[in-house]
Amino acid sequence: MQRRDFHMAALASLLTAQGFAAGPAQAQSLGNLKMMIPANPGGGWDQTGRNLAAAMQAAGVISGAQFENKGGAGGTLGLSQFINNAKGDGSALMMGGMVMVGGIILSKSSVDLTMVTPVARLTSEYVVIVVPSASPHKTLGDLMKVFKANPGSVSWGGGSAGGTDHILVGLAAQEIGADTAKINYVPFKGGGEAIAAIIGGHVTAGVSGLGEFAEQIKGGRMRALAVSGPEPVEGIPSMKEQGVNVVLGNWRGCFGGPALSTAQRDALVKAVKAATETPAWKETLAKFGWTPWFMGGDEYKKFLDEDITRVGGILASLGLTKKS
Repeated sequence: MQRRDFHMAALASLLTAQGFAAGPAQAQSLGNLKMMIPANPGGGWDQTGRNLAAAMQAAGVISGAQFENKGGAGGTLGLSQFINNAKGDGSALMMGGMVMVGGIILSKSSVDLTMVTPVARLTSEYVVIVVPSASPHKTLGDLMKVFKANPGSVSWGGGSAGGTDHILVGLAAQEIGADTAKINYVPFKGGGEAIAAIIGGHVTAGVSGLGEFAEQIKGGRMRALAVSGPEPVEGIPSMKEQGVNVVLGNWRGCFGGPALSTAQRDALVKAVKAATETPAWKETLAKFGWTPWFMGGDEYKKFLDEDITRVGGILASLGLTKKS
């Protein structure tokens, strides 16, 4: 599936005309950052956006930040609002990622990521499959046995329809020979809602980035059955080693508003890059189990175009996209 490239993209120039010095710590402040998080509080985009803003402040590239959460429709409700409100605004950012790419395709949204400005890809994260602690399913094999025999009897709680979590369930169904048309997937607008549903036993299993469920797993309220990496992560066995040959990573990144000048875009890239080099950001990566996967500017735009094509192909193969 998704190949990981840990090479950091080099910035094209030092933007001296905009008053930037060579060192990231000396980058000019963008002032007060306006951060759009197109999801409800508690999920991966929320965690990423708030921790990125804290790291940007630690790097001295912003003076403060204000946040707005706008969940729903795979992030497209927040995207639409951001497009309307952030045109030409060089101090505004929006979180997004692979989940939004899928949500846009699945919903045939009237707004998409070509309408905003790609700034930087930030992280990649493997996905974990969990069940409530009282679940009778002790292993991934237990869950897959029931899923194969009666796919509709297993309800999966995760992020937006068409996102990474949904794709993972579909790929698992394909791998074990379950009917993908009968998948019972329950999308939630934010991580907090999903956690409550999983712990409360309202869904059979949960699917999300490891960082979103880490505290619940450590606290014994959820049992982690598998992770979507090629190898075990933090003691959680991989799907692959348990006979379900699926490997999938979820990337997250940030976007600027529409109609930014090249100088405005590059200033945001430089500011975000400086933030990712701070101890605060590195501590965030360790805390949530995220892999650093920085890519900025034009390279990020090229990656995004390719990922839109890739995710569209996966969704079509799973029968999740409807013909017009």
